[in-house]
Amino acid sequence: QVQLVEAGGGLVQVGGLLRLSCAASGHTFRNYVVGWFRQAPGKEREFVAAVTGNYGNTYYADSVKGRFTSSRDIAKNTVYLQMNSLKPEDTAVYYCAARFSFADFASTSASWYNSWGQGNQVTVSS
Repeated sequence: QVQLVEAGGGLVQVGGLLRLSCAASGHTFRNYVVGWFRQAPGKEREFVAAVTGNYGNTYYADSVKGRFTSSRDIAKNTVYLQMNSLKPEDTAVYYCAARFSFADFASTSASWYNSWGQGNQVTVSS
């Protein structure tokens, strides 16, 4: 399994922006689908976004579409989640996850992914 190391996150005011990164060690993200999930206190982990490895296509939850952008830098083996126009309801612990796959498909189910980052807190204050 690929090791994922996350960075970024923190405290930001409503309407602000943050960028999360997810780096892989020893593997190229070209062979993986990378997903972003978040979990707020008392809630289930929910899908946020994903980028497929071989095609680089992106998928987003309706709640973040138009505000969040997932991208990747293959040379750095890093995937990013750029979060703009942040809202209080975006407050959660954010996780990146990966699954070895050449398909242009990304599941919105957390159980489909088999490697996870450590998680980063994102807090949006009003």
